[in-house]
Amino acid sequence: MQKIHCLPILFLLAACTSYKETSTPAYDTLTLPNQPNILWIVAEDLSPVIPAYGDSTIKTTHLDRIFNEGIRYTHMFSVSGVCAPSRFSIATGIYTTRGGAQHMRTSSRQEYMEQIGVIPYEATPDPPVRMMSEILREHGYYTTNNSKQDYQFTAPVTAWDENGREAHWRNRPENAPFFSVINLGVTHESQIWARANDSLLIPHDTEVPIPPYLPDTDIVRKDILRMYSNILLLDARIGEILTELESDNLLDQTIIMFYSDHGGPLPRQKRQLYDSGLHVPFAIRFPNRQLAGLTDNQLISFIDLAPTVFSLAGALIPEYLDGQAFLGNQRASTAREFIHAAADRFDTEYDTRRAVRSHQFKYIRNLQPDRGYYLPVTYREQMATMQELLRLRDEDKLNSYQSQWFRDSKPLEELFNIETDPHELFNVAEDPTYAEQLVKMRTELEAWMSDTNDPGTMDEMEFVSLLWPNHVQPQTSAVSIELVSEANGMSISMDRPFSYQVFHTSGNKNFPRLHLSSTTEGASIGYQILQPGEVAGSHWLLYTTPVTLPPNYTLQSVAHRIGYAQSAIVTATSQ
Repeated sequence: MQKIHCLPILFLLAACTSYKETSTPAYDTLTLPNQPNILWIVAEDLSPVIPAYGDSTIKTTHLDRIFNEGIRYTHMFSVSGVCAPSRFSIATGIYTTRGGAQHMRTSSRQEYMEQIGVIPYEATPDPPVRMMSEILREHGYYTTNNSKQDYQFTAPVTAWDENGREAHWRNRPENAPFFSVINLGVTHESQIWARANDSLLIPHDTEVPIPPYLPDTDIVRKDILRMYSNILLLDARIGEILTELESDNLLDQTIIMFYSDHGGPLPRQKRQLYDSGLHVPFAIRFPNRQLAGLTDNQLISFIDLAPTVFSLAGALIPEYLDGQAFLGNQRASTAREFIHAAADRFDTEYDTRRAVRSHQFKYIRNLQPDRGYYLPVTYREQMATMQELLRLRDEDKLNSYQSQWFRDSKPLEELFNIETDPHELFNVAEDPTYAEQLVKMRTELEAWMSDTNDPGTMDEMEFVSLLWPNHVQPQTSAVSIELVSEANGMSISMDRPFSYQVFHTSGNKNFPRLHLSSTTEGASIGYQILQPGEVAGSHWLLYTTPVTLPPNYTLQSVAHRIGYAQSAIVTATSQ
């Protein structure tokens, strides 16, 4: 018997009774250092199916600690139901459709792209868009990423101080604030079939909630039990991270943010614009458990993460960002009325859909209504639940809710009343009762698509030509090096391509100061200063002001604009 119909009520009860609700004045009491440490713990493919949101299937001790000692946000949404587009918006603070990141994927899974005649390419946003981690470096933060990227573009070497499995806040210079991202992949969709034969961490007879759009069979139940077991593995890893912070005496010097890159891993969750694909758990724990146990019900989007972090870190929010800060000294004066999301190609399958959501309503525009809802994504069909759905479909054994996903076409517009229909099963777009709301949501979506220059159903290769003329990746111009001044016999010359000689009079006590630049608009510049005999490493400093080069030292520099090929490395040697 399916129990999921009660679950939304549990969520609402939790929101109303388990936590106190925040208000704007509550945030005014928050006290933080000028540059607090900030740690992101990022799960994958996780809907709010944890105790903090009313789901009592399992106990998550360490997640509960973060939520109980911090603020629980009830309405955080991804910009996409899949990882790479979501991560693009998290990393840059702009919408996927503005930066050319809407398709899943752009530069990996080449075997899929070859089938549809699309070349691998990178999202190429207009300048001055940069990665948020780089902007934090510019403001003195030591930034680490452990270790997933998946941004739809190659991260410039200037993006992180450390990027990889060994990246850790412990490697920062003494007293430097850190911004660290730890990505935990154990709840990823693939881990349901990859761990299918592993021992479950909850009893086999545990009664699990089954959404009405999935069949209640032993196969489906087993996958859902695996999903919850994976959440327990996630919880254990989070416990280890909290222990590390405590052992370093940093727990109460660090802002901890926990969220997932998009909604759940099951069919009709991941890749969808329903709440099952967009709605994610989100909590923030502040130093000394400030504002502990509060709930914030405002609408928040992933594009709000970058401006909020800048606001908390004391960095001026760039004007190009699409989001707004919901915390800190640059907090927006008004909360959001809407969040927005997009879905486009998934591997080899196209279906262009756009969504706007308010607190009560979800509006979806189907730009290709002649296509059915279900996309035969090969990757997803490795999951036993997906195979079970297809089997029951072919045997005509799905009920009316479960068979909806397999309809052969779609209406142009869909409108759902989330309060009464949390699983978005009843389209009320043609119900006269909702006519006014339909117009309001339609108008908002069209304004958003216009503002972001949404390419809609444009042929993907035609779209790529707008990013990369003639389908060729542009090259970032190499760094040019100039002396800030040429006093007391200092001079600089290029003795061969990409190599400079800096001449320095031995009696001059001042070292040459070098200005670095690239003619590519929006390019970031990284550099290393090497002692005699020192070999270049992987850590590149971010260029912001002229650098000093002692005699016999070597400067290496590189430029990179997002979406462009990295420049050649330019060397300058001081003599």
